[in-house]
Amino acid sequence: MNIIIETKRLWIREIKRNDLDNLLDIYNNSMNMIFIPNSDFKWTIEKLEEKYDKINQDYKNGTGIYAAQIKNTDFIIGEAGLFNSFQDLKHLELGYILDNRFWRKGYGSEICSSLIDYGFEKLKLDKLTARMFKQNIASIKLSEKCGMSLVNEGQTDNGDDFCEFVIKNKDL
Repeated sequence: MNIIIETKRLWIREIKRNDLDNLLDIYNNSMNMIFIPNSDFKWTIEKLEEKYDKINQDYKNGTGIYAAQIKNTDFIIGEAGLFNSFQDLKHLELGYILDNRFWRKGYGSEICSSLIDYGFEKLKLDKLTARMFKQNIASIKLSEKCGMSLVNEGQTDNGDDFCEFVIKNKDL
């Protein structure tokens, strides 16, 4: 198992083929995907594989989507990622999807703070950005709790209100 981050309760690690069934259950639960853009709630293993192929899993450079697994179990509670959305390996986007059974238990905070630490300490990033729908109050509060600052608000092409938070390496 290729663990990139170990937290108090989780391993954040590369996604393996046998993780896809667990992730598919998360993706096909509309509650889990309520704040994820363009979610259709009709995912298949093939669509999930295609998604992971499209986002350019570059584990060698620290970018891609990782499984969030409860330590010492096979249980996947979600995924967490660092994405090269800005075509700049010194400025990555942070994102995650967490099974709603694990909301409000501190896992989101554990995931985000560990990704921030990993990004700045291991990958030597200059900046991390998190974007979310404005109605996703929990993610807004989590971004603030993790030391991120609101830098932009606006509307997507679909008319959805969004927020953008940033943390710079020097902010820590």
